[in-house]
Amino acid sequence: MNQPKTGKTDEQWRESLSPEQYAVCRCSATEPPFSGKWYRHKEPGTYVCAACRAPLFASEAKYDSGSGWPSFFQPATRISINLVPDESHGMHRTEVRCAACESHLGHVFPDGPKPTGLRYCINSLALDFVPMK
Repeated sequence: MNQPKTGKTDEQWRESLSPEQYAVCRCSATEPPFSGKWYRHKEPGTYVCAACRAPLFASEAKYDSGSGWPSFFQPATRISINLVPDESHGMHRTEVRCAACESHLGHVFPDGPKPTGLRYCINSLALDFVPMK
């Protein structure tokens, strides 16, 4: 998949991401629940896109949803992510993509906590973390 926003070719994405990250970020795969590096992580800082390092979620918005994936009730900014209808696998869902490089991050569901009532269910493989300084 070529990405006009970054100018990276599919081959360049394969070179810059691990095979597992490539499957999630570029092919919309989902990592197994309770397996991700960032699922139980609690350090203060910012979760960034594993593909392009764009800031996505502040640690203050992270919570334990019990779903098996890192969950957030809001993105870092409203322009950090793009929401895309996802009708795959016979379901009606909303896909979450990085606004900067269009990598697949996960899905958003309307069953989260206040103040938004949303659960951004994100693959750890699509994230990296920058600790607060």
